[in-house]
Amino acid sequence: MQTALNLVTILVSVVLTLVILLQTKGSSFSGAFGGDAGGINRTRRGVEKTLFQFTIAAAVVFVLLAMVSSLVG
Repeated sequence: MQTALNLVTILVSVVLTLVILLQTKGSSFSGAFGGDAGGINRTRRGVEKTLFQFTIAAAVVFVLLAMVSSLVG
């Protein structure tokens, strides 16, 4: 049980990392550090909105798996 839980946690962490990298691919480094004021008032639409929601869902699943893993192990 613990091994399967660890494998699923690793898989979800890799997916979460890839989704985060895909999400920030279009932004510049200055925007990441607060230098881009134009990106603040932008609305997410289409694929970007779906990717953002999937990122949140993957993060929630990762946190829940981490909690379950700590309780089981």
